[in-house]
Amino acid sequence: MDHDPNVSSPDERRPIGRALRAAATGLLFLPLGSAAASAQTATHPEDDEVVDVELVLAVDVSLSMSPMELEIQRDGYAAALVHENVVQAIRDGVHGKIAVTYFEWAGDFTQRIVVPWTRIGSLGEAEAFVEQMTATPPRSARRTSISGGLAFAEGLFEDNGFRGMKRVIDISGDGPNNQGAQVDVTRDGIVEKGITINGLPLMTRSGFSTVYDVKDLDIYYENCVIGGPGAFVIPVNDWSQFPEAIRRKLVLELAGLVPAPRERSGPPVQLVAATADYDCLIGEKIWQNRSRIWEN
Repeated sequence: MDHDPNVSSPDERRPIGRALRAAATGLLFLPLGSAAASAQTATHPEDDEVVDVELVLAVDVSLSMSPMELEIQRDGYAAALVHENVVQAIRDGVHGKIAVTYFEWAGDFTQRIVVPWTRIGSLGEAEAFVEQMTATPPRSARRTSISGGLAFAEGLFEDNGFRGMKRVIDISGDGPNNQGAQVDVTRDGIVEKGITINGLPLMTRSGFSTVYDVKDLDIYYENCVIGGPGAFVIPVNDWSQFPEAIRRKLVLELAGLVPAPRERSGPPVQLVAATADYDCLIGEKIWQNRSRIWEN
């Protein structure tokens, strides 16, 4: 396999199969025997199919995104899942297969499963997944509840028929939480169960920009949304970066590599860098303040 030019750090260049084998022995992720590692397998019956990763793709379809952006987002995921680097990352795993589900979210009670849990272990299975994912157009909805999306994603791991070496929620979004439970509290509860949350903050400002946006959405995601071993953020500042960002993100997640920031052009990877005084209720406060203005 040719080297992926989108992955630039020395850690990211090591063979993907070796990284996954390291993950299997607990070198990169959860040490065997740890409480979190036990949580990974405790809820899975013995007859569940063993895979390298159980991956939830949670995709924002709130009204702040234009129909064009929704299409670009869906097409980006579709292209990434069948890309040769992603398929090779799957094949290089210890078991050579992953389990994936794809759902779209907006408000606190607005989540729609587009593709249920599906095994992907080959290009053909990836293509079948994408065919199902693109069979119907995305449907947008009001409000932004990242906490609702995360809670829904957590529930999808229960009784899904698979038992993964790790469990990952991959969540995208173009704004802060403004409805539902407090997002960082929800995040912390999920991470305690051994689930990693990675983020894809959409900072393109080319759709329906609103007064409910925050300029430092990537920092918000770092402090309030992502968590777990090796959790990271890949901000998307322009929609032209989106296909590369998704492809790179999937390869990193499947390989279990700890990413390093890019030195040149392209979407940078940002590791968790929590700020003690960051206000994770900023989205709710903006919504409440604007609502009062409109009422007056």
